[in-house]
Amino acid sequence: MGLRIILADDHPIFRSGVRALLENSSNAHVVAEVGSPAELIDAVEKQPCDLLISDFSMPGGQSADGLQMLGMIRRRRPDLPIVVLTMVNNGGVLKAILAAGVRGLISKTDALSELTLAVQAVSHGRPFLSSSISQLIDEGGPGGHADDHPALSKRETEVLRLFASGFTVTEIAGQLNRSVKTISRQKMDAMNKLGLKNDLDVYAYAREHGILA
Repeated sequence: MGLRIILADDHPIFRSGVRALLENSSNAHVVAEVGSPAELIDAVEKQPCDLLISDFSMPGGQSADGLQMLGMIRRRRPDLPIVVLTMVNNGGVLKAILAAGVRGLISKTDALSELTLAVQAVSHGRPFLSSSISQLIDEGGPGGHADDHPALSKRETEVLRLFASGFTVTEIAGQLNRSVKTISRQKMDAMNKLGLKNDLDVYAYAREHGILA
């Protein structure tokens, strides 16, 4: 059968294209195709596999946040190699994805031919970053270097990203196991550092700097 892969993305047409690419160009077989975090967690628990290829952010439930989803998978299958496909183009968020234990990271704007290279590398225990991902991490984010705007702490970036993705302060507090007061302070600290005056400014900043998935 070759390499057994679980493929996760909420867009069926994209999944179909990735599956065809994998099964036609490498010694791989997609053993499960899923479109939501809940389906992915279930597949990881029940389906024997050698590699997971997943979108970073898929709608659905509390585990819709990508970092939380990756953490849940890591706890269930700490040995499972993961390749993440994403539209995120913020260097800080990309570093957080890698810190979650991901071995391969590919931008959806890169040629999908890079995916077969990632599968080969990761299945042999080597890390893989696509060309644009490497550039974004080196530069700190889109449009320039990290020094172009004040650096946020990891927690401030996390709170800002979740808020801009549509989660309320209370929901973020529940997801991250922190108090509402702490989350509110971290949100305000991040806004003050960046000179953001209101929630609309937060959404605009998140879009401009690639913080949203």
